[in-house]
Amino acid sequence: MSHDQQTILIVDDIASDIQMLANALQDDYRIIVATQGWQAIQMASSECPPDLILLDIMMPDMDGYSICKQLKSDPKTMGIPVVFVTALQNNEDQERGLNIGAVDYIIKPFHLPIVKARLRNHMLLKMKTDQLEELSHLDGLTGIANRRHFDEVLSKEQSRLQRSGGTLSLIMLDIDFFKPFNDNYGHGTGDECLTQVARALSRVVKRPTDLLARYGGEEFAVILPDTDLEGAMLVAKSLHAEVNRLAIPHAYSKVFGFITISLGVANLSSAKTKEPVYKLLKRADDALYKAKELGRNRICVAEKI
Repeated sequence: MSHDQQTILIVDDIASDIQMLANALQDDYRIIVATQGWQAIQMASSECPPDLILLDIMMPDMDGYSICKQLKSDPKTMGIPVVFVTALQNNEDQERGLNIGAVDYIIKPFHLPIVKARLRNHMLLKMKTDQLEELSHLDGLTGIANRRHFDEVLSKEQSRLQRSGGTLSLIMLDIDFFKPFNDNYGHGTGDECLTQVARALSRVVKRPTDLLARYGGEEFAVILPDTDLEGAMLVAKSLHAEVNRLAIPHAYSKVFGFITISLGVANLSSAKTKEPVYKLLKRADDALYKAKELGRNRICVAEKI
């Protein structure tokens, strides 16, 4: 990520201080401004949050300490670095600011070259932290989302359904007879098979709101927000067809001479039930088990509740 893609939110009620900082930083960063605490919190919580916040302590509606505490208590904003900018110079004020989560403390009047150098260091650290966070959400072998990220997104979907209603569909799937494939062709070939299947599934799951994840071993899962059962079945059929199209030879499969998958599909409409998403997950998993019992290489739909 380059500097011109990074955003700094300046939170101050003194126009001259805002102007001075904005003029000094606008060549390297995108600058947005809030003159009141509630504005700052709203902007930090938006869909396009800033990469760093320059926060004045002496604010008219709520002071910088209160703003920082609120930001650090919200999982959505707690990762945004906060740098206090203030005329308060005593050690107690600085200690208080750092203890509630600020990463730095800049004293007015500004020495702009030092301000720029400090912000550059914080931005580099933020960029590396973001990269590590992104990597922690990915499966190391296939490059798609991992189980941890799947669980996080499913939990968020639960909150969305409780808050605003709607519908949610889930697909659980796994590769048929993968153990004999691994045992006979070797783990290297098995890993390559998993990677190819993940790529094929990715070609189907394209909407930004959808999530394809490696659930574990040879099992995958797809979260489909705002998708009814009919829509989920269309996705499941496309996933099944795309893997069949790979035609990866599997001489040790009991259902076909190539790699195939079995799928279980379940749907939840908050208008009909308050079913928690973990029960939706179990229904999708039960449907997958049923597909295996019926001979594999097929799609089964969970029983309606």
